Amino acid sequence: MLGLPKGEVFLTPWTEEWEKEFLLEKGEIQKKISKYIVDVHHIGSTAVNYLSAKPIIDIAVEIHKFSDAEYCISHLESLGYSYRGTNILPDRHYFSKGELRTHQIHMFQSGSKYLIDQLKFRDYLRSNDEARIEYETLKQKISAANKNNKHKYTEEKSDFVKCILEKN
Repeated sequence: MLGLPKGEVFLTPWTEEWEKEFLLEKGEIQKKISKYIVDVHHIGSTAVNYLSAKPIIDIAVEIHKFSDAEYCISHLESLGYSYRGTNILPDRHYFSKGELRTHQIHMFQSGSKYLIDQLKFRDYLRSNDEARIEYETLKQKISAANKNNKHKYTEEKSDFVKCILEKN
């Protein structure tokens, strides 16, 4: 099941349905804005097999130029996304879908350091069971301590993420 109420933090066990949901959404996104897209990536914890995650599919849409996003907004809104702007997270256009957020799009210009870091972190967890288990244990602990504070939850994961990225 997908969907996270605004302001809440909780994890659900991994399910292969997340990959299926990503692929369906990717297809819809590509139909709408393919001429601006370099690639569409499944990112975040739902992209890592056997990793518990917040039940939101994170999608990185890699575009040719950052300014191309302005041509994509209405097309993505027609798929149920709300455009949240560029001030939510660094170096990206951000979109969310659903009253209970089910999907998030992070739209990056190709070559963005933030996109590269997202992909490196995801790929490291996909190939390293020990790191994946350690990350899951950390996430379970901090999600329990921060059930109503997504910013603190994210902040408390940042040292682990930085450590992994420094290894690569």
